[in-house]
Amino acid sequence: MDTAADRAAVIELLGRYADIADLKDFTALPGLVLTDPVTLDFESVAGIPPMTVPLADYVGILAGAFAPYAATHHAITGHVVTVDGDRATIHAHVRAEHWLPPHLADGGPDRWLVVGFYDNEAVRTTDGWRLSRVRLTASHQENPHLSSAALATRRA
Repeated sequence: MDTAADRAAVIELLGRYADIADLKDFTALPGLVLTDPVTLDFESVAGIPPMTVPLADYVGILAGAFAPYAATHHAITGHVVTVDGDRATIHAHVRAEHWLPPHLADGGPDRWLVVGFYDNEAVRTTDGWRLSRVRLTASHQENPHLSSAALATRRA
């Protein structure tokens, strides 16, 4: 592949990554998007230190994390992609919105907003490009008490 085709494939990969949560497709899409294992860094949002986990474990975590929300929307834009052979780095802006159903909002705010950046790494596999590392850095949040981690603590 040439660099322009690689760049397009990597950008499409981030669109599919957003679709995992937004379409609640925890079956087909993760294997088309992520390596097994995958390295994750959501410390700025969830306070969890970076870790490398088997894909199946991450899919379970994702399904649980997005279960409380009636809808989500992840807009990933402004892609800066650097391809170096079979590896790529991707810096992109993200605006992620997560809406609770009315019974979980309890008459209060119903939307958790995260604005920030993804700094991801991808590798070319025999099946195409896959994200091997996902790092989210939040620069702003609204209603972080509505994050799935905070909701789980509230219910416990």
